[in-house]
Amino acid sequence: MVESVFMAELSWPEWEARIQAGAIIFLPLGATEQHGPHLPLNVDVILPTGVAERVARQVGGLVAPTLNYGYKSMPRSGGGQSFPGTASLDAATFSHTIRDVIRDMGLHGARRFVILNGHFENAWPSVEGLDLALRDLRAEGIRDVTAMRLEYWDFVTPATLDRIFPDGFPGTELEHASLIETSLMLLLRPDLVAVEKIPQEGRAQFPPYDIHPPPPGYLRASGVLADARGASAQIGQWLMDDHVRLISAAVREGFQLGG
Repeated sequence: MVESVFMAELSWPEWEARIQAGAIIFLPLGATEQHGPHLPLNVDVILPTGVAERVARQVGGLVAPTLNYGYKSMPRSGGGQSFPGTASLDAATFSHTIRDVIRDMGLHGARRFVILNGHFENAWPSVEGLDLALRDLRAEGIRDVTAMRLEYWDFVTPATLDRIFPDGFPGTELEHASLIETSLMLLLRPDLVAVEKIPQEGRAQFPPYDIHPPPPGYLRASGVLADARGASAQIGQWLMDDHVRLISAAVREGFQLGG
């Protein structure tokens, strides 16, 4: 019996046995998107996968293959569509992919899911995908599926944010490719971080609206929205500790798990 938490590494009988024993399926949602000159295009794949793996080990779950493509990046949260290398999905394509994955696993016996998002713009299309999957399963007579949907970055304590940002947290949108993501990457994949290429532009300033297409000078030329200088694996560990502890607690509460 393979003991991996990654379902892709299991045989089908091993997957079936784990599901019959009550394993929760974690589905990380990522993106292939620019993250500045110092980070790779797969930041939004690595980070939710890393969080999902650690939480799954805590609660006896299985991590489904991460969706590597996400919904389009908007101008005020990275503007990835304007940068070479970003490859995104239409909202309908993204939602239907989530629907198909959950529906098929539900038809094969999975009854508990955690949709763990790692890309800002995936939020509402993932709600739609989950709703469509549950609707399709109900049409098949399967009405006992339960799902939790979350963004991993919401699970961090105010004390940790104050420790990292003594001058005030700039907010999730401005943290694109900035201190938080860079620190988590230094924890999980330091080999992919080019610290010497971190831009020195400070925080971006945007009006409270988007313009499509973005006019000249609207986007940050580097693709980085706030200051990543000072990022470290230690900061990444503080964040990861919060993510794993708080999400594990939420999963135990949401699915009424013991322990």
